[in-house]
Amino acid sequence: MIKTAKSAGFCFGVDRSVKLVYALLEKGEKIATVGPIIHNPFVVEDLKEKGVITEENIADIPKGYTAVIRSHGVPLSVYNELSEKDVNFRDATCPFVSKIHAIVREEYQSGKKILIAGNKNHPEIIGINGFCENRAIVFKNEEELIKLSQNGEINGENDYVLVAQTTFNKNEWQKCIKFLKKLYTNIRFFDTICNATAERQLEAEKIAAESDIMFVIGGRNSSNTNRLREVCEKYCKTVLIQSASELEKQDLIGKFRIGITAGASTPAYIIEEVQNKMSELLENEEFSFEEALEQSFKKIYRGAKVKGVVAFVAQNEIGVDIGSKYAGYVPFSEYSDDPEANPNDLKRGDELDLVVVSVSDQEGRAMLSKKRFDKTDSFNKIEAAYNDGALLEGTITDVVNGGVIAFTMGSRVFIPASQTGVKKGDDMSVLKGKKVTFKLIDLNAQRHRAVGSITAPEREKRKAEAEKFWNEAKVGDTYTAKIKSLTSFGAFADLGGVDGLIHLTELSWKRIKNPSEVVSVGDEVEVYIKELDAEKKRISLGYKKAEDNPWEKIKAVNVGDVVKVKIVSSTKFGLFANVIDGIDGLIHITELSWDRVENPTDIIKVGEETDAKIIAIDYENKKVSLSVKQLTEKPAASVEEASAE
Repeated sequence: MIKTAKSAGFCFGVDRSVKLVYALLEKGEKIATVGPIIHNPFVVEDLKEKGVITEENIADIPKGYTAVIRSHGVPLSVYNELSEKDVNFRDATCPFVSKIHAIVREEYQSGKKILIAGNKNHPEIIGINGFCENRAIVFKNEEELIKLSQNGEINGENDYVLVAQTTFNKNEWQKCIKFLKKLYTNIRFFDTICNATAERQLEAEKIAAESDIMFVIGGRNSSNTNRLREVCEKYCKTVLIQSASELEKQDLIGKFRIGITAGASTPAYIIEEVQNKMSELLENEEFSFEEALEQSFKKIYRGAKVKGVVAFVAQNEIGVDIGSKYAGYVPFSEYSDDPEANPNDLKRGDELDLVVVSVSDQEGRAMLSKKRFDKTDSFNKIEAAYNDGALLEGTITDVVNGGVIAFTMGSRVFIPASQTGVKKGDDMSVLKGKKVTFKLIDLNAQRHRAVGSITAPEREKRKAEAEKFWNEAKVGDTYTAKIKSLTSFGAFADLGGVDGLIHLTELSWKRIKNPSEVVSVGDEVEVYIKELDAEKKRISLGYKKAEDNPWEKIKAVNVGDVVKVKIVSSTKFGLFANVIDGIDGLIHITELSWDRVENPTDIIKVGEETDAKIIAIDYENKKVSLSVKQLTEKPAASVEEASAE
């Protein structure tokens, strides 16, 4: 059976353009089309044989020729050039395209930014863009539109106008509008998709859904023809041909229902040639219909394992060919338990392993399941992993009573709450959607149930690391460790399988009250082993470095040097001042002034900076003595003091 779409062939705009050129030829005019008049090589070749030339540039059109603007239209600059060069021309632009030109020109001149849904390299889009100085933002689908919004190329700061290529897909147009309406309020929408295009696609879709093979006739560089092919191939094998001669190469064995449609640029005579050739081929087909029918009536039964070839992916089911009289289908719910598996990713021709769930002789349909086949096959792998003690990777798909469910290799594995690594009482939903590594700890092959543990692999890993550490570690070894916890007396660091203590006094050369002044949980630090007790499993770690010892750094300072110091505290016998980071020196009360001092802070207050002279450095007892008065001259002795002398 051959079914041809009633809407196949020339649309109004194309028919008008082609008739115009042929009419001008009959009048004896010399014709030069500005670009191919339509996207059909046979029409263009026929016109060429009749003397019509095709030129992309106006400057190349010979004198005495009438220029005809193609049906897809041209940019405004081409019209201007035709006028400037005084070229006689006729406008064959599709009226629907001309309407878009007018909208874009008017809205652009009023300050709007133009958005165009379509193929930016298509002549129609190039022409439309020319009416807004080629400043339009063009996108081919919702995915590109979303990227433009995320990149900030489309934003709420501007007023936009959206138009579409006349052959743009209607469903994709609706998705784009829905996306834009959610984000922006300053956009006007002009639905400029040609109704004939939408009707043609809808009719082609219906025929394809009822066919074993679909033929789309038209030019390979035609936008609307390629869109027809995209629409049809969702439902059955679809072939794009330009003429009847290409049918010779096609395999029609087993194809009892054949559909035909054609793009808007396909002449009626080519469609008729294809229909006649198709009928001729079917009459002379050299294959056994008896054999094909016998194969098609192959018996299937519930529980049978079959191979299915994807024919189409619909809204909620996958159509498959199982080599039987029954039309096979896989509901999306029977496709897979894998949360990452998307049936919409399937394409025609993909092969699936399936199990027959039910057969309806009345409807001639068989319900199939991929996930049920996967379960049987995958549990064999699960059992092998359990026997081998292998680690598995899976995704947490559900949080259930007492634990979580991990999906791996087509099977569901229960992981008890105590084996998840989540602290008791905490919300286990934090694991949902995450990929985890786990080990199977129990298996019931008869009931196809498996129990896993996320913490077991980590425990085994740490145990192995700990054994290796105690066999190899020695005092002085250095490690990159991670701070695990803080206490009042220091920080515990994970060395990989074992923990060591960095005492408070080992964290800094300065006096600190809490380890948080130096490190935080999660920090990676360089440490070395100071002490090791393998019997008690205790490790003391060093963190502060010898080169950071302030008593080494102060060796760069000599007695007699004058340094800038800051007063940090006071006592009744003097002031303590910070000399360098980690070392405070004493300015004795007698070194504050040549005069008698009752209260040290009467001379210098805590927090103030001053110059001081180093008068002694005691490395053994770690003391530095400073003087302020020795930076000033000793005052002359009083009369009484002189007499006494």
